[in-house]
Amino acid sequence: MVKLPPMLRQALTFLFRKPSTRKYPEVKPDLPDGFRGKQIFDITLCVGCGLCSRDCPSKAIEMVEVNGKKHPMFYLDRCIFCYQCSESCPRKAIKSSKIFELASTDKSSLIIKPIKPQSVQQT
Repeated sequence: MVKLPPMLRQALTFLFRKPSTRKYPEVKPDLPDGFRGKQIFDITLCVGCGLCSRDCPSKAIEMVEVNGKKHPMFYLDRCIFCYQCSESCPRKAIKSSKIFELASTDKSSLIIKPIKPQSVQQT
């Protein structure tokens, strides 16, 4: 019986195995419950208290004035997705989503601005 060299034996075993990689982006991954993706902000629930901005460890939230009232503006390029902002919000105006594809060449697309409720969507 011919004994195969270890490297060749290993190459042959991997040749007939199912691949461990996924066909992303063609096949979208199944995300677990509790996955922390892009924040969804509901301006109608926000009272402008600023707790989210104060508690954000990466300073990714800035309070800006909209129609005479302060609301948070999120900078996703700074965010570490710890969701301390969501936990700090007394009205639960900040919710998590499963949107994780945030790669962009335009930095302004990584900003969640406080806008009218009908414009708030999960994209």
